[in-house]
Amino acid sequence: MLAALSHSARVKRFCLLVLTALLPVAPLRAQSDDALPFLVQALAATDDVQAQFDILKGMADGLKGRRGVKAPAGWDAVATKLTAGGTTQVKDLVQQLSLVFGSASALADMRKQMLDAKAPAAQRLSALEALVAAKDAGLAESLRQLLKEPALRGAALRGLAAYDDAKTPPAILALLPALSPAEKRDALGTLASRLSFARPLVAALVAGQLAAKDLPADLVRQIRNYEQADLSAALDKHWGTSRASSADIQAQTVRYKALLTAANAPKPDVSKGRAVFAKTCGQCHTLYGVGGKVGPDITGSNRADLDYLLHNILDPNAEIPNDYRTWNLDTKDDRSISGVMARQDATTVTIVTPSESLTIARSDIARLKQSELSMMPEGLLQALPEDEVRNLIAYLRGKEQVPLP
Repeated sequence: MLAALSHSARVKRFCLLVLTALLPVAPLRAQSDDALPFLVQALAATDDVQAQFDILKGMADGLKGRRGVKAPAGWDAVATKLTAGGTTQVKDLVQQLSLVFGSASALADMRKQMLDAKAPAAQRLSALEALVAAKDAGLAESLRQLLKEPALRGAALRGLAAYDDAKTPPAILALLPALSPAEKRDALGTLASRLSFARPLVAALVAGQLAAKDLPADLVRQIRNYEQADLSAALDKHWGTSRASSADIQAQTVRYKALLTAANAPKPDVSKGRAVFAKTCGQCHTLYGVGGKVGPDITGSNRADLDYLLHNILDPNAEIPNDYRTWNLDTKDDRSISGVMARQDATTVTIVTPSESLTIARSDIARLKQSELSMMPEGLLQALPEDEVRNLIAYLRGKEQVPLP
């Protein structure tokens, strides 16, 4: 194939695109890195910018979640060539791959780029994410400093989950009141990701520094998975119970149906209901083209039927498609991740959570187990005030999108 590259630009482009299209499917995602030298030769043989990007992107996607991979023969020369004359996107990919190959100079360059306030935000974000993926040991302090920068705050909040650092929970909790809804979700997700972080989080709930309605039910379940009696008791008292019996669910159904159909009930505000949806449901579900991809798109479901809606909200574990069962993953450095399985192969596992998609090397996994429970937790409504329940259900039963308040 490489000999054909010199015949014409068209043939060269075709061969490289075929090569790149095949890359993520088998060679790199499977057991073998044998394709890497071949791809490096292809990079050395072409000056086609798009082809360079395609090959590098395929390599980066195939190696996602891995660290300490042996650099293929010829990589240093190709990296030098592309760094000197490539586009910004190509240079970023070269640095990311050099990190995967264990380059100390790439690590230093990425740190410098991430902290450069004058650099474009997109480049700084790319560097931040690459350093987190590479598990740069000294990154936690820098990430806490980046919590001051709105453009990088969300990624910094998520990245801090990778580091068991005692300074992180107080730093996040102090910032919590000033965060946007999306940032608050990232912050709480990080605080629930480790037992050592979950204890200060629950203490903040007990002390009244965090309102129960602001702690999502799926994160409550994640904290309960640590099986710590004191944490579970505190959650029962200050948040509520998250597992209901059949009788409890029946009683809740009667209660909420009465609340929602009362003749003298205040008129719901559908726009405010959309805001409640964004906070409680939109991390996982898409409605009218807006929302997350962890759970099913509910735009076409039987939402107008109140009985159907309450059944699915109050008893989400009654009927669970296999694709939406929860997977619980514990890493060897004591991080806990809960989400749906997006992909797994011999070297990596990709879990999608309400906040992000995480690819973890199997060599970093201490435990991986599928739960019998849905990703959608019980208790979603019980933490909401009655007016928010009315507004949310009215929005869910609506026939069209409405503006946010």
